[in-house]
Amino acid sequence: METPQPAREQAAPLRVFLAEDSALIRERLGEVLAGCGADMVGHAAHVAAATRQILQSRPDLVILDIQLADGTGFDVLRAVHDQAPEIEILMFSNFSADPYRQLAGRFGVRGFFDKSREFDSLRDAIAQRVATRH
Repeated sequence: METPQPAREQAAPLRVFLAEDSALIRERLGEVLAGCGADMVGHAAHVAAATRQILQSRPDLVILDIQLADGTGFDVLRAVHDQAPEIEILMFSNFSADPYRQLAGRFGVRGFFDKSREFDSLRDAIAQRVATRH
């Protein structure tokens, strides 16, 4: 008779917040997150709402656009970095020139992806982050 093996504990899904003003991009990223096994725990298109919800929900990862409906993702980035530096942030924007990337890096951004050319790279980064939790 075989001895039953103990059940492996399954890691909690990666909790991701989207700060993005485009409903189409939010929908597409939601599909990517679900396909990778991550959970979208919230989204916002405005600076104050994104900042408040990120700090309240404390997600594992934030995907942050630079251009939001009423300001910039850098406003969100500064507030979150100051109050919760442990939250991992990836920037995903059409504004991907070196000065933006350098500023993001100074605030601890772990990755910066161009919306028009690096969507697959962002998906791969999310999938890798999910895989490291298991």
